[in-house]
Amino acid sequence: MKNKFRFNIRLYFTLLVVAVLLFTTVLSSLLVFLLNCLFHASIILPNYIGVILCSIILGGVITTFISQKFFSPITKLSQAMSRVAQGDFSVRLQTKSKVCEIQDIYHNFNLMAQELSATEILQTDFVSNVSHEFKTPLNAIEGYAMLMQGIPQDCPEQREYIDKILLNTKRLSELVGNILLLSKVDNQAIQTKPTRFRLDEQVRQSIVMLEPKWTEKEINFDVDLQETFFTGNEGLLIHVWNNLISNAIKFDPQGGWIRMRMYPKDNKILFTIEDNGSGISYEEQKHIFDKFYQTDSSHQEEGNGLGLALVKQILDSCKREITVQSQPEKGSKFTVSLPLGDVKNYKL
Repeated sequence: MKNKFRFNIRLYFTLLVVAVLLFTTVLSSLLVFLLNCLFHASIILPNYIGVILCSIILGGVITTFISQKFFSPITKLSQAMSRVAQGDFSVRLQTKSKVCEIQDIYHNFNLMAQELSATEILQTDFVSNVSHEFKTPLNAIEGYAMLMQGIPQDCPEQREYIDKILLNTKRLSELVGNILLLSKVDNQAIQTKPTRFRLDEQVRQSIVMLEPKWTEKEINFDVDLQETFFTGNEGLLIHVWNNLISNAIKFDPQGGWIRMRMYPKDNKILFTIEDNGSGISYEEQKHIFDKFYQTDSSHQEEGNGLGLALVKQILDSCKREITVQSQPEKGSKFTVSLPLGDVKNYKL
């Protein structure tokens, strides 16, 4: 019922012009009638033309006044756009106009300003987040290197320090790799070259690739992936499975389990990965796909807060979806949805 009094801008102008013409015609006729009654004589042609001209001028004045009132929303929009161009992304317009086009334009403008504001905040936070993520492993590398200077070469502690340095160097390398890949996906700098490959086999390759991580935590896998031939960017999609599986391993307890499924449903191919880890609260679920966001605020768990952001960005760039269901202390379930049109020769 909210749209009951909304109407088209063309209809508005049509009714406006018709109303003004009718008004001026009626007014001029009324003036002629009154003059005839007052002077008890017919109005001669020049006087009648004068009356008509006065009516037209009056109608023009009225139309101008109404037009100014009508175009005031466009003036407000122009002023708001000028403020945005100067870097003020906080400006918002009230979407209470009864004209549907104006209301839609205002709504879209507010969405644009909101997105620009969010982008500005992300850019502002990016430097500080990257600095923090780089600083942590760099400080560790520097600290262990200094410790190595004061111990004999054959000391067992030296091997431990070298391992720590290599671990933090690997973290830096992964961080740089994720940032570069995320930047390329954001800027659509990756040329998509679709290839036909086994989607289920690619997921299994990711499991094998991450074997050192899940064997160390003695995690049990329950995998049921139906054979699926897929056409898409193979090199890009592998990062989705790597990060989802790595994330499940990261938050799973010692001796936990991970369940994976791949199956068709409602003209889509669904891939689900479920764990019995620490879970994610409802509030945290709103931010888990944000860049550099980590549910483990203590940073005790290995990671840089870019894994799930990269997954979301890759799937968004391919017009595909990912959703999450989770409860604290009960685990999480991520679902990736792929259009069935991307899947070729699906086999049961």
